[in-house]
Amino acid sequence: MKKSRRVPASRLRSMLSDGQEIAFLDVREEGVFSRGHAFWAVPAPFSHLERRLGLLVPRLGTRIVLTDGDGGELARRAVERISAWGYEDVSMLEGGLQGWRAAGFEVFSGVHVPSKAFGEVIEHRDGTPSIDPAELLAWRAEGRPVVVLDSRPFDEFHRFSLPGGIDCPGAELVHRAFGLVDEATTIVVNCAGRTRSIIGAQSLINAGVPNRVVALRNGTGGWHLAGETLAHGSRAVAPPPTPEGLAQAIEASRRVAERFGVREIDAERLRALQREADRRTLYLFDVRTPEEYEAGHLSGSRHAPGGQLVQSTDFYAGTRGARIVLVDDNGVRARMTASWLRQMGWEEACVLGGGLRAAGLALEKGPGPAATLGGDGLPACESVSVGELQRLVDAGAAVVLDLASSLRYRVGHIPGAWFAVRARFGEAFAKLPPQGELVLASDDGDFARLAAADAIAAAPGRKLRVLAGGTRAWAAAGLPLATGFERLASEPDDVWYSPYDHDELGKAMTEYLSWEVGLVGQLEREGIVFPDFPVRP
Repeated sequence: MKKSRRVPASRLRSMLSDGQEIAFLDVREEGVFSRGHAFWAVPAPFSHLERRLGLLVPRLGTRIVLTDGDGGELARRAVERISAWGYEDVSMLEGGLQGWRAAGFEVFSGVHVPSKAFGEVIEHRDGTPSIDPAELLAWRAEGRPVVVLDSRPFDEFHRFSLPGGIDCPGAELVHRAFGLVDEATTIVVNCAGRTRSIIGAQSLINAGVPNRVVALRNGTGGWHLAGETLAHGSRAVAPPPTPEGLAQAIEASRRVAERFGVREIDAERLRALQREADRRTLYLFDVRTPEEYEAGHLSGSRHAPGGQLVQSTDFYAGTRGARIVLVDDNGVRARMTASWLRQMGWEEACVLGGGLRAAGLALEKGPGPAATLGGDGLPACESVSVGELQRLVDAGAAVVLDLASSLRYRVGHIPGAWFAVRARFGEAFAKLPPQGELVLASDDGDFARLAAADAIAAAPGRKLRVLAGGTRAWAAAGLPLATGFERLASEPDDVWYSPYDHDELGKAMTEYLSWEVGLVGQLEREGIVFPDFPVRP
């Protein structure tokens, strides 16, 4: 293996603030990453590099620095793989996270830390007002006019929400709030924890809605800790804006954009940026709802709902210093989202003037562009049908490896299947029964096919096939699924477990909320600051 270039922690720290583009990627699994990482490190798990890297780092000439826990084998494997896909400037952090810590730099736990820390800073800087569950309950008991707007995406809201809450995710708040309720009604914004409540409430305040606006302190987590019951399965969604309300929202978003220096570009300028995308990274994000995006979006744009783009920026954009162009239909959601990205330090976040109506830009329908890397070089791997696998399992002639996330494995997997993490196939395979052919299963079968080459390398000479259609096809055939952590060939540390994924929700939520509030102190120790803007227009 070619020797990898190494970057000392002190040098990397300088690179992260030198004004040039850089992608600092942590290739450990997300669950491992969440236990400790550098502040600006972007999670890019080795197991999912083919699917994630092209989206996170679309430009092949980007400076990329990879890290793992100790600057060892995992980072070296990632350097080799990424370089083989055509990336031209790939190095690794000397000593990995251990080297970073040894240099005296702060280590942060959790996921989407820059976004969540930013939310805490905004609350302190702007004085975002909040109430606790007891106050909300008292208001309701008194008959005071109040509406609860949940700023999370619908799937999260549908899973659990405050009784009587209405879903109005992120960037939809300003888009839909004007005229939604009488001006005498207080708007309470909630999420599952803190960040989206704070950012959502402050968005409405920045936009100047006439209502009193407050965040629900600690969101549904605080509601649960107060001993209150959450609702499940709600479908209450804020309606689209009225013409009068939309006109107010458009004007309000223009004022916010001016305050935070959000530029608008025209279609000609966007085309120029696209022509330069091999020299400067360009992200083109559509910040509308999933349904609107699939019904028609600009060719080459990716879906990134405005609220989620602010809440989990490192899931969408992996290159610091990149250009970001936001698109919607009327400018409200794009401007409001760009205002937050600017405050987070994305200096070149701007808005496409005219949005989808911009002159001469092509539209397309359906899901967004795929960016799977290295697919052409995959070795041929045979498939096995659901029916044949059932016969093999019944006969004890197959060993099934489930490559879904450990959370999905816990909820449902083929009976007898072993959970395994792709990046650790070597140690996982040592725990498997030595007899029987290996069958890789994933949710839909596609990820298992991507992982087949690594499985073949880890078990040379052993027959290996991929389950066609994956575990979904097994379930669709009416076959049973097992639950729980039945057989673990790898530790279930591949993904971050939210407080709601733990058996002891109260304990996990208390720890999570304490962690989130404590981020501001860590920022101060690390010397990290976000751009400062006036508190009031």
